[in-house]
Amino acid sequence: MNGANFMKRDKEWHEALEAMHEISKILNTGLDRETLAILVNLCEAGVNPEALALVVQELRGEAARKRQQLGQGNGRSWSRPQNQ
Repeated sequence: MNGANFMKRDKEWHEALEAMHEISKILNTGLDRETLAILVNLCEAGVNPEALALVVQELRGEAARKRQQLGQGNGRSWSRPQNQ
């Protein structure tokens, strides 16, 4: 692939990613451009999109549980010995 074709393909990829990100925002997916690009690349590499969706949901659930755990008590994930 020569330089001109590569640049054209790169520009097309960025335009497509921008369009996908706009759709993602309209649908309130919460995905940023970088995450969306990673997910699209994984799909293009043959990873099952439904499996990826489940992984994203699981990761979000786990993150929410961790935030909730950290929000309880003093808000710290560790406790520091008190000076006496």
